[in-house]
Amino acid sequence: MPSPIKGPGLFLAQFADDQAPFNSLAEITKWAAGLGYKGVQIPTFDARLFDLAKAAESQTYCDEIAGICAEAGVAITELSTHLQGQLVAVHPAYDLAFDAFAPAEMHGKPAARQAWAVDQMKLTARASRRLGLDVSVSFTGSLAFPYLYPWPQRPAGLIEDAFAELARRWKPILDAYQEEGVAIAYEIHPGEDVFDGATWERFLDAVDGHAAAAINYDPSHFLLQQMDYLAFIDLYADRVRAFHVKDAEFNPTGRQGVYSGYAPWTDRAGRFRSLGDGQVDFSGIFSKLTQYGYDSWAVLEWECCLKSPEQGAAEGAPFIARHLIEVTGKAFDDFAGAETDRARNHAILGIGQ
Repeated sequence: MPSPIKGPGLFLAQFADDQAPFNSLAEITKWAAGLGYKGVQIPTFDARLFDLAKAAESQTYCDEIAGICAEAGVAITELSTHLQGQLVAVHPAYDLAFDAFAPAEMHGKPAARQAWAVDQMKLTARASRRLGLDVSVSFTGSLAFPYLYPWPQRPAGLIEDAFAELARRWKPILDAYQEEGVAIAYEIHPGEDVFDGATWERFLDAVDGHAAAAINYDPSHFLLQQMDYLAFIDLYADRVRAFHVKDAEFNPTGRQGVYSGYAPWTDRAGRFRSLGDGQVDFSGIFSKLTQYGYDSWAVLEWECCLKSPEQGAAEGAPFIARHLIEVTGKAFDDFAGAETDRARNHAILGIGQ
């Protein structure tokens, strides 16, 4: 039997470039297929690859996009709105930094920037439906994250108010996705208000358990927080709708730990690595996801501080392919089994004697 998990897939955001073959969807998908990828996750924020507004309104354009991918030999796994989702909720401390995620005419205008981001999210719901996709991937944004470490003491109710506001902003977007039959799989990620299981539960409670709220599972962010990323699957498998296959390593020293002393990526205790170069137990992860019936895509998100993207992508496809599990159709000890015989069973159990 084939694996229920589809793959290998490749997130195109980190590879898009002004140079061929990375500057058009037609060429980058051919390049990805040539490395062995079967699917691509498309960043909706990169106009070199995708016109989101056009995709939301034109079935013809979406058919053309799907045709380009099919001709190259890949399927579309999901549409990504990581940058737009980030802008749904931005604490003022991050205003200048996150302006770069929005068009120039929105810079210095937080309210206009947020309205643009909400519209982008809703466009993606419609574009996903036109492409026949039932899940997209995104970020929640952050209002409370600057107050992660409680010093000075947080005012009573601050976190509750932050999550109530986060929910107020996201509920109408989630409703729009539900109407289109599409889920938003949030990447649980430090820097976002939803960065671990506890904050995911806060958010899910705040949006009243919304059916369109889902998880994009990325174990690298959990390893860098020193979480049990396998137990996370046990807890939240019913909400995992997307999977970023990304490796990481955590090597604390006497000088730095989780926060890594403001060091650049290459010098941090916690670093993202190319697949197979880090410490993530992918055999355990693929086993857990298969056990719980996850049947969507395994998508490489490349973010390595040492290895080139070209090498990381070339090594990533066979790495994912090796971890896909062909689900067995029988028990290993079927050879020793016997036909059902209730009288025999009762005799074995001493029932009725």
